[in-house]
Amino acid sequence: MKKLSCLAILLAFFHAEVKAQKVEIPVDTTVVTDHRVNINGKRIDYTATTGMQPVWNDEGEAVASLFYTYYKRNGIEDVKNRPLVISFNGGPGSASVWMHIAYTGPRVLEIDPEGFPIQPYGTKENPHSILDIADIVYVNPVNTGYSRVIEAEGDKKRDRDQFFGVNADVKYLAKWINTFVSRNNRWLSPKYLIGESYGTTRVSGLALELQNSQWMYLNGVILVSPTDIGIERDGPVEIANRLPYFTAAAWYHNLLPQELQQRDLEELLPEVEEYAINEVLPALAKGGFLEAEKKKEVASKMARYSGISEEEILQHNLEVPFGYFWKDLLRDQKGLTVGRLDSRYLGLDKKTAGDSPDYNSELTSWLHSFTPAINHYLSNDLNFKTDLTYFMFGPVHPWDRSGDKTGENLRQAMAQNPNLDVLIQSGYFDGATTYFDAKYTMWQLDPSGKMQDRLSFKGYRSGHMMYLRNEDLKKANDDLRAFILKSLPKPGAPAMY
Repeated sequence: MKKLSCLAILLAFFHAEVKAQKVEIPVDTTVVTDHRVNINGKRIDYTATTGMQPVWNDEGEAVASLFYTYYKRNGIEDVKNRPLVISFNGGPGSASVWMHIAYTGPRVLEIDPEGFPIQPYGTKENPHSILDIADIVYVNPVNTGYSRVIEAEGDKKRDRDQFFGVNADVKYLAKWINTFVSRNNRWLSPKYLIGESYGTTRVSGLALELQNSQWMYLNGVILVSPTDIGIERDGPVEIANRLPYFTAAAWYHNLLPQELQQRDLEELLPEVEEYAINEVLPALAKGGFLEAEKKKEVASKMARYSGISEEEILQHNLEVPFGYFWKDLLRDQKGLTVGRLDSRYLGLDKKTAGDSPDYNSELTSWLHSFTPAINHYLSNDLNFKTDLTYFMFGPVHPWDRSGDKTGENLRQAMAQNPNLDVLIQSGYFDGATTYFDAKYTMWQLDPSGKMQDRLSFKGYRSGHMMYLRNEDLKKANDDLRAFILKSLPKPGAPAMY
């Protein structure tokens, strides 16, 4: 048997000790700091609370801890009239960073007016934040931001199914919100949920879960760049719905015929929407039995509205894939690709040939500025110190998408609660969750049509994160502010039909 030297034994012991060490997960902690910001020309003093709040199981055991940031305006003695906005991003697996430091919060990214990264990185005052009229809490679900599963003792592993799925996600977050509202004495406050992208699936489900399981009733739900929230649109509907987005992206890049290009975007799009519904959808429904002459006529009109050639559209049997569009739109003009989540952004592929881009140019650009900004801001401005990695996108897959009835859940929550209104916000240049799909979601959300006056839509000349464009940062926050103030019940008004 080979003998080990004293040095080898010491080194082996050292490595064993290092391997045994783990980064400490704060389970239940808060850090409070004081700040001020000028919003719409008025000074707002506020406190920022960052911390970790546990997720409890039915046995009262802490099974996870969620990282959150809570902004509360100072000087408000009576919070029963002070709205509370609970903010989620999407993914699933995405941190709350996006809307936190680029949209509604008191600090926003140092970026150029169109949303592109600049150095030095960091944040600056957000003069358009809704903190003047509402307090805001940004929540990071399990395995996003600093939020983590708390492992059980011994060799026992936590059941992933209690966190990573459409319905599991909604169930534990509703309990977490109950705890947060109770700890912060916000039961009497008007409450709003805002979600972006997959976060819209999350908040749509939470609207009903909070009512039915936590007995917490909301005043509003805001869906930013919404997913399909379980509303069926496969087949011809999904394909026809692509065209208005194609038009918007081609218009931005000046690729439409001159008579269309010179028209204002918001004046042009309704015409394309009508064509998609009344001509493209019926043509697609006929499939291979569509008359050849009619197929050519539709392809010609689609080419006129999309910047893609009639020949290519016919080669795809009128079904131009999104990936092909992002790859092909500028292929002959600049040899560049356009972004998926925001088609204003350009990418550079290895080959001009191909059917889809090599990477998402917009997401790469966003991570360029968001990642250093949030890490610096939390540690230096909000004084939250940890060795945990801030997960911009965390390990949450496989994600159980079965049983997604979140759209129907939102409809039912609205039906049960006459005080619950919904606002949808979308960017015209978003190719992932298109603005026209968002409109379709709104139309299909309540088939009875009896709640039309409680559903509203706002569009913006940017992409998935419309607020990155400075002009839309102001407009979108103003729209949020107006929605919140309008949806607050008048004093003494009963919730009844």
